[in-house]
Amino acid sequence: MAFEPPQRLVRALGETAPNGDDWLEKLPEAAHQAVALRELTVDRVQLPGGRSSLVVLVRRPDGAPAVLKLAPPRARPESERAALAHWGGLGAVQLLEPFTTEGVLLLERLHPDLSVRSLPEAKALLEAAGTLRRLWVEPPGGEGAHAFETVAERTGRQAEAMRATASAEAEVAVLVDAALAAREELLAAPPERRLLHGTFRQSKVLAGERMPWLAVGPDPVVGECAFDLARLVRDRVEDLIASPSGAATTRRRIKRLAESLEVDQERLRGWTLFRAVESGVRALRVGRPKDAELLLEFAAWL
Repeated sequence: MAFEPPQRLVRALGETAPNGDDWLEKLPEAAHQAVALRELTVDRVQLPGGRSSLVVLVRRPDGAPAVLKLAPPRARPESERAALAHWGGLGAVQLLEPFTTEGVLLLERLHPDLSVRSLPEAKALLEAAGTLRRLWVEPPGGEGAHAFETVAERTGRQAEAMRATASAEAEVAVLVDAALAAREELLAAPPERRLLHGTFRQSKVLAGERMPWLAVGPDPVVGECAFDLARLVRDRVEDLIASPSGAATTRRRIKRLAESLEVDQERLRGWTLFRAVESGVRALRVGRPKDAELLLEFAAWL
């Protein structure tokens, strides 16, 4: 079988590495090797797939369904592996093999075309939030012993990129300044340190067999829970922007999510602001002006 990378993956990797790299060129052969090593039978490549990995639906030698995932180093697949191993299938997809092949994960097969996003909005938020709560555990190894990036480290890198873009795009400078000020205040006294999903949203929660809903595709980070919840606040942002009551709906969503997950409402608002501005500025930087416009308008409501 030919393992051609989906166009969505090609475009996304092109945004993060405009000059290209050799991972995509080596991907078909790497996929063949991974399948052969595990004696898997290929059902199909998942389309349109993700923006950071090739996902292949496979069957193990005993016929059991599984997922083979191949990701480049920049997607931090070894960090994902460590987080999935630590969660042990509680709230997240199960890691199926104990041995390590760099950049390759063999995972439990969920229902790839059925995410929480398919539910009505109120129900989707409820189910997503319940799934996220189960992931917020102590990092492995205790204080300072884990190998995961921290919220301070990740947002520090992002802050540098935001400043660089803002210096060239004066119209976003005010929002960037507000987002950076919020980050500084939030990092001064984080209330807890938990292992977080890192990129959680409704489309990252898929239907399963052993549990109704399970999270997939983490980019794990260690920090406070409000940071993780912030990305969920802006789910279906295009619908929020299109609604005349979008700003009020966003404020109610922040209040409802904060109360249901026992997160400080103002900290959630602050991280929502930072993450929306960061995503909007990044979209602007890589040539997605429509996405940038939506995200920055949303951020202005906060």
